[in-house]
Amino acid sequence: MPKLKTKSGVKKRFKITATGKVLHGVAGKRHRLISHNSKYIRQNRGTTQVADADAKTVKKWAPYGLRK
Repeated sequence: MPKLKTKSGVKKRFKITATGKVLHGVAGKRHRLISHNSKYIRQNRGTTQVADADAKTVKKWAPYGLRK
């Protein structure tokens, strides 16, 4: 059986914690921030957890986990 490749987009966009949760960066933080208020920018700082249904798919795309 050949080795499975990790999707290159998943490597860049997600992180899997030691407990198996999948984290992702928050959308809407790259440009046009002048139209967002300070509360929006502040609350979308850092990373958030991916929904369980989506996490299954992400883990399938990263068959050996994501080590950094």
